[in-house]
Amino acid sequence: MVQIGYTMMTEQAGPRDLVDHVVAAERAGFDFSVTSDHYFPWLAEQGHAPYAWSVLGAAAQATSRIPLMTYVTCPTVRYHPAVVAQKAATTQLLAEGRFRLGLGSGENLNEHVVGAGWPAAHVRLEMLEEAVEIIRALFAGGDVSHHGTHYDVENARLWDLPDELPPIGIAVSGERSCELAGRLGDLVIATEPKSELLDAFDRHGGSGKPRVGQLPVCFDTDRDAAVERAHEQFRWFGGGWKVNSELPGPAGFAGATQFVRPEDVADSIPCGSDVETFVEAVRPYAEAGFTEIALVQVGGEHQRPFIDWAEKTLLPALRDAL
Repeated sequence: MVQIGYTMMTEQAGPRDLVDHVVAAERAGFDFSVTSDHYFPWLAEQGHAPYAWSVLGAAAQATSRIPLMTYVTCPTVRYHPAVVAQKAATTQLLAEGRFRLGLGSGENLNEHVVGAGWPAAHVRLEMLEEAVEIIRALFAGGDVSHHGTHYDVENARLWDLPDELPPIGIAVSGERSCELAGRLGDLVIATEPKSELLDAFDRHGGSGKPRVGQLPVCFDTDRDAAVERAHEQFRWFGGGWKVNSELPGPAGFAGATQFVRPEDVADSIPCGSDVETFVEAVRPYAEAGFTEIALVQVGGEHQRPFIDWAEKTLLPALRDAL
C-alpha cells in the first residue's frame, strides 16, 4: 500500500507552528512526515525560513509514532558533511529510530548565504557523492580523517551514535543523480511522477528500495481562494529543477514567475475541496512506482483545516483508491 505523508514546509510557517502541525498530522493518521531545509523562502509571500534541525528536534520530542525526514538537506556548501552526520545521528536518537536523512545537491537560494559561490551542476553532484561517503564513514563509528577533492575532515568522530542508523535518501532529477542514488542511497527522492527516474534508480542498484515523492495541494472550501493562494505562494513550482536550483533569492523567483497565471498553477496543483481531484493528482505518483507520497498543503495558516479534512475525507479516499 502507498503511504501518504505530511510536509512541514519551513518556508511558510514558524517553528512552533510547524511542530504543532506535525503533532496534528500524527494524530490524523498520516503515515510519515518530511521537512524542508531552507534558509530563504522561494517567495517573500511565504514569509518564513526557521532552522529545520531545531524544528526536527522539537518534533521528535512532541511526537511518538510518525517518522521524520529531511526533504531535503544539502550537505555540501552551507553545511559541511561532518556536521550533517552529527545532526542526523542526534536527531535519530531523539526520534528513537524514526528519522531518515534525505540529501540533495541543493539550491543557490539557500546555499549562497555562506559566500562560497554556487558550483556547476556536475560539480554539485561530485560534492554530494563525496559528502555521502563522509557521512557513511562517520556513521560507521571510530575516528575519521578524509582529504578529498572537495572536503577535508580532521580526526572526526560521532560520540553519540544510534543503534539504528538513519537511512539515507538521495534526491534525483536525471540519470547521473539516479546512478548516485542507486549506488549510495537507501531510498530515492523525487518531486515529479516520472517513472523513468525510478527505472534509472533501479538500474543502478535501487531495486526494492523505497521511493518517496512529493505533491503540493491547496485545500479550501472556496476553490477560488485556494487557487489564489496557490498562485501567490507556489507559482514557482512549475519552473523546473534546472531553473529553481540556480535562482539566488525570492526576488529572482518573483521575476521568473511574474507571467504565471492562477489558472496555470491550478493545472498542476489540485485546489479546492473535491476529493476526487486530489486523488487523481496523487495517482500518477503511485502508478509511476512511488511507495510514499508526501503532501504539501499550501499556506501556513491553512494547515489545521487541511489536516482535519485529510483525516476525515482525503486519507480514507486515497487508501481506498491507491
